[in-house]
Amino acid sequence: MHTAVADALGPHPLALPIEEFLTDLRNAGRPDNTLRAYRGDLIQFAAHHDGPVAELTVAVVRAYLTEIAGLAASSRKRKRAAVGSFCRWAVRHELLATNPMDRVDSITVARTLPRPADPAQVQKVLGVICSRRPRKDVPVDRLRDRVLFETAYVCGARASEVCGLHVEDLDLRLDDEHARIHGKGGSVRTVLLDDRGYVALLRLYLARAKFTSGPLFRASINGSGGPLSYDAAHHRWTGYCAAAGVDIDIHQLRHAHATELINAGASIETVRKRLGHASTETTQVYALLADKVADDEIRAVRRRRDTRR
Repeated sequence: MHTAVADALGPHPLALPIEEFLTDLRNAGRPDNTLRAYRGDLIQFAAHHDGPVAELTVAVVRAYLTEIAGLAASSRKRKRAAVGSFCRWAVRHELLATNPMDRVDSITVARTLPRPADPAQVQKVLGVICSRRPRKDVPVDRLRDRVLFETAYVCGARASEVCGLHVEDLDLRLDDEHARIHGKGGSVRTVLLDDRGYVALLRLYLARAKFTSGPLFRASINGSGGPLSYDAAHHRWTGYCAAAGVDIDIHQLRHAHATELINAGASIETVRKRLGHASTETTQVYALLADKVADDEIRAVRRRRDTRR
């Protein structure tokens, strides 16, 4: 067995069960980034337990969680979730008699406000890639990158969702352009493409790349490869940010889009649907952020008033 798990764990008794668990998740259509995170977390967990699945007990799990107690709560919660999902799978497959996670308390993560990117800084990074009206000699891969990152920004989509777009997901009927975005848990949402400059750039990219079907953003410059991976997109975005002298995480593009919609008066439900959130509770944090924007504006007004006294 030559897999990432086997290479990392060798003849470990958990190597094969973990690989089978990940295979079942892959066959069920779980996103690549979820599989990648679970693989890393379970490989780390296996380093703390050198016995078979049947010997996974509450004591083993507690010892592992104690070992990672110094990590951020969000990281510990994700790692606990990976172990919990694996244990539930093991119980279903009769590899484990009972699920030890049923007796381990969940981890609470304090809610924090998202950190949206400044629109001017986003435009600065996009401008480093290429102009919205690129010269004819701009390489197709640069045009691809500009369209990819602008898609994440103007649609409020996750970078992984954008990397997974296919040409068939686009509906470019004049003045009614939409994109079908495949989100978490197999969900699908349709997003209006209402930015005319972006739509023109998207049409230009399709014409230059000569794509009529298949992945919209491809790994190889000649267009014969598969979809550009999230890791590759993240690496390229980081490079463009460095060139622009700007520090923006790729996920902040999504936050920026949501915040702009809220500040422009869009309803929470409208923003929820556009972002693909399952619950309005998740979207509500952007309204809290909008309140902060309002507070900053009020403070600025007061400062100007005070200087006139």
